[in-house]
Amino acid sequence: MTSAISCRSVCKTFSAGAIAALKDVDLVVEEGEFVTLVGASGCGKSTLLRTIAGLETHDSGSILVDERPIDGPGVERAMVFQNYSLYPWLTVTQNIKFTRLLAAHTRDCSSADVEVAAGRADALLKVMGLTPVADAYPGQLSGGMQQRVAIARALMSRPRILLMDEPFGALDAQTREVMHDLILHVSRLEHCTVIFVTHDVEEAIYLGRRVVLMAPRPGRIDTVYEVPLPAARTQDMKHQSGFLRLKQEILERIRATSGLKTDFDLLQQLSRQTTNT
Repeated sequence: MTSAISCRSVCKTFSAGAIAALKDVDLVVEEGEFVTLVGASGCGKSTLLRTIAGLETHDSGSILVDERPIDGPGVERAMVFQNYSLYPWLTVTQNIKFTRLLAAHTRDCSSADVEVAAGRADALLKVMGLTPVADAYPGQLSGGMQQRVAIARALMSRPRILLMDEPFGALDAQTREVMHDLILHVSRLEHCTVIFVTHDVEEAIYLGRRVVLMAPRPGRIDTVYEVPLPAARTQDMKHQSGFLRLKQEILERIRATSGLKTDFDLLQQLSRQTTNT
């Protein structure tokens, strides 16, 4: 297997070097792999993702895509954010096609290319279950449907790498489950490499081939977990003993790296402070 992304000793600081957002991050993501990033708040998950996307710069180390250093955003990488970032004045179809209007995609574009792009948009509408709302505007859609549009737009340019920053964080539990199965299906269909940031450990295990746990102060990779599940996944796997053991192990490690053994410890600290005052 060849590597799609290679991070080597990546470091980044904020506030003129006062805050070490990332320190000596080493991570290799293979072609076609689905990797999830978890960890306590402030551990650098989103910073690492944005740096790989080329939206942030790093101070030292290197980030390679196909063994070539990245230099800002690239058409081979697409980003999906937690907020849907859709254009409210455009319809669903127009939002999905928007990337094809950008200079990077229209340069030397023939009429045949335009026709292929139109077919691509229609295919994405069907795969994402958006055909019935193709002419609707974002404000007329639920959060889950809006995120489907955002994902379809990201896939429009056939990116080899899909970077997702807590894309389902604002959705209700039932909609999240639907989106989990949808993104797994789409990633296999598109043969793309996915790095997915989440605070939800269950989500991380269900989606990822590997779960990368990052620790804060400074942001770094603490532990990498191989997920013992087959490529084809079903929701009932979340109730299996192996899944639950891995979930508990990761949760305990997150608490340890954040300085709290359990949530109950925090409540006890608060109770003591209240009593003393």
